[in-house]
Amino acid sequence: MSAAPGTASRHAAVAKLYHAYLTGLILMLSSRRGHQAAGEAVFRVYRQHHLNKFMPALAKLGLAEMPHAVACAAYHYLGNRIGGVDVQFMPESDRKAWVRFVHPRWIYEGTAICGIPIEVSRGMLRGWYAHNGVSLGNDRLGFVCTSEDMDGGYGLAGYFHEYDEPIPDEQRLRFAPGEKPPPFDPAKAPALSTESWPAERLQKANRTYAMDPVRLLLPVMAEMFGRAEAAALGNHCGRLIGLQYYRQTAELLGIAGDDGAAFTHWFAAIADGQGDQCTVHLDGGDWIIEQPTWAFMAGRPSPAVFESWNGLWEGALTSHNRFCRWQVIDRLDQGDDAFRWRLRAA
Repeated sequence: MSAAPGTASRHAAVAKLYHAYLTGLILMLSSRRGHQAAGEAVFRVYRQHHLNKFMPALAKLGLAEMPHAVACAAYHYLGNRIGGVDVQFMPESDRKAWVRFVHPRWIYEGTAICGIPIEVSRGMLRGWYAHNGVSLGNDRLGFVCTSEDMDGGYGLAGYFHEYDEPIPDEQRLRFAPGEKPPPFDPAKAPALSTESWPAERLQKANRTYAMDPVRLLLPVMAEMFGRAEAAALGNHCGRLIGLQYYRQTAELLGIAGDDGAAFTHWFAAIADGQGDQCTVHLDGGDWIIEQPTWAFMAGRPSPAVFESWNGLWEGALTSHNRFCRWQVIDRLDQGDDAFRWRLRAA
């Protein structure tokens, strides 16, 4: 086991884990609950995400004084690039500006894109893009989608357009698949100030970009499907993602070996990367892991959220050493003063 990983490695490992969990949850909903349910869940997540983030972020990114159509496209360019997403920005005028997400798509990593229904893409568009004009108080602003991945197009693309007259709500999102964007010119794209956005802030923002949709999606699943089904789906997906991504994240963190101590070092590094406190001590031959904070989820969400999230650690431990056992002792979300787990070594 190597020396303790640095902050950048911890943030990168957390971003990788939650990025995979988000994609996995969308696939799980699409395959287990159906296309319409997956699209509705994504709509609810991205509408809430928009309401939480969009207007404050315009000011943080220095875009608030731009014409509305240009500001919206510039926001999606900068905000998504912070998350490590490849995006293009093409302004045509003060009233028309394009944005294009190019392949490979971040959210549908690898071959996962083949299992994503178009309802998911449209849920995202309805949840966020169609609401930009509403949030800005501009009843003439809408979004025209010209390409979607699921149709084999040239990425998710379209343009924000400010019309001459007010448009009804149902026209804030339109589809025009025959239209093509102009070429991307990086020289015309906005850039982040290196003074305001140093490397450490960007690393933290990249991690948060991956975590935020998951922190919204798990409660939405509980609202839509009830505790038992949401917990079953979320936990099963979490176990699979923990199994699949433990080795990659352990390598990022410089952690080797398959004993209990190595896993507690992995867990503590992930907890720190999430923004949490974590202590570990021995109790006989077992390890007790204690986490008195939960940066991932504020307040007291549905118990299904913890039961889903805990699947990540169950799966990761199984990948680390299938003979080890993971037991929940105390739960912060149910009134205890911390989360506590017992790791029983092989």
